[in-house]
Amino acid sequence: MTDMRARFVQTASALLDEDPRVAVLLAEISEDRFAPAIRAHPDRVINLGIMEQTMIGAAAGFAMEGFRPIAHSIAPFLVERPFEQIKIDFGYQGLGGSLVSCGASYDYGAEGATHHAPGDVAALLAIPGVEVMVPGTPDELERLLRATYANGRLTYVRGSNAENLSSFPVEPGRIEVVRRGSQATVLAVGPMLGRTLAAFEGLDLTIAYVTSVSPFDAAGLRAIAGDRPLVVTVEPFYQGTLVPAVAEALQDVPSQIASIGVARGFIHTYGTAPEHDRDVGLDEASLRAKIEGSFLDT
Repeated sequence: MTDMRARFVQTASALLDEDPRVAVLLAEISEDRFAPAIRAHPDRVINLGIMEQTMIGAAAGFAMEGFRPIAHSIAPFLVERPFEQIKIDFGYQGLGGSLVSCGASYDYGAEGATHHAPGDVAALLAIPGVEVMVPGTPDELERLLRATYANGRLTYVRGSNAENLSSFPVEPGRIEVVRRGSQATVLAVGPMLGRTLAAFEGLDLTIAYVTSVSPFDAAGLRAIAGDRPLVVTVEPFYQGTLVPAVAEALQDVPSQIASIGVARGFIHTYGTAPEHDRDVGLDEASLRAKIEGSFLDT
């Protein structure tokens, strides 16, 4: 089975063949996987070594010369370590490019806090104009990367090991309605959809799928939520990250908004991603208990 990281390498390698304006910038991570692409395009696949800030600066340089750069690393190394370079080199200068991560939020949790990044999306949303895509399957990652890599905007495609069982024909700026109900609207983000569907089986809920955090489908949410909505977000990153977009979408109607996600605190334990999911309450049993105990009148 192809995971998101492998599909990214396949897709970026194909884009290098298809589009002479594509350049891939690496900071050691996945360098071995790009070996064939490096041999085929040594002038457009550059490994900067363990220098993520330099990788972002070099990617911005490619963008200034008319290229469509794609920078890649593990989420904390791609977003948090070089945040200043992303903000100034890309955001301030209005340059387009793709940041494609793997390892979010704590796929490499056994390595400790240096390899955790539940705050990556919240950090990037502080940069005006940034786009954020959160695919739930390898197919969706490819679809979203191909849809955005040449759009002239800075776009973060957030890859992870966690995946849903089924893919949807996702597009930037669109919510997918998966199940209809009347008691509340649940927005499941990226790889949270599969476990959300399983955890909330039998409950009278509308479940909608969000892979485009920014741009956010405000019109789509208003259409499905009703005139006095209760909206619950289920997020694979810090809880509440999506709430400002939801609140803005529903600002003209009386509404209640709640969030389930990674609690805003440091994770001091070591373990696998499923173990961290249980610890932070994002496994199926915890999701069910939270929705019934806190948000629904059951």
